[in-house]
Amino acid sequence: MGTLIWHEWARLVAITASIYAVWSGMFGLFYRKYFWDFVGGTMRDPGGLQAAPSAAPMVAIIIKIPIVPAFAMVLGLLNIAVNFPAPFLKGTALHRSFHLRAMLLVIQFVITILFYQGTNAAIYTLVALIGYTRAIIRGEILKEARENRGKTGAA
Repeated sequence: MGTLIWHEWARLVAITASIYAVWSGMFGLFYRKYFWDFVGGTMRDPGGLQAAPSAAPMVAIIIKIPIVPAFAMVLGLLNIAVNFPAPFLKGTALHRSFHLRAMLLVIQFVITILFYQGTNAAIYTLVALIGYTRAIIRGEILKEARENRGKTGAA
């Protein structure tokens, strides 16, 4: 049996999480719900659980004007383009760097955990982030970066 190549596994999980983030963002545009409304929320007889008044800024950017789900969709598409990779990104520093990919996943995690539909995408993103962190700790590099070592003018 061989050894697990962490960055390849993390890349596949990140693609799955990003597709889920795009789907959940699209779903969150139509069915808007602030995920953390149970913290200090009030239970109303007709209407269910309503967020606390201190959560008004988050309710404004998630429910009233769905900025967070839309940004989650854009960020998910960007992560898909980086991890798949898109032809215009192949060989660039953004494609080769695990640190930049991990930072994009951290941002995606923070954004998708805020709204109700994005919680599963946030969990999968966290798993991918753990995989990329393990790849960084082990010192793994991409096959394309290894092949370009010592070549002048190559990406």
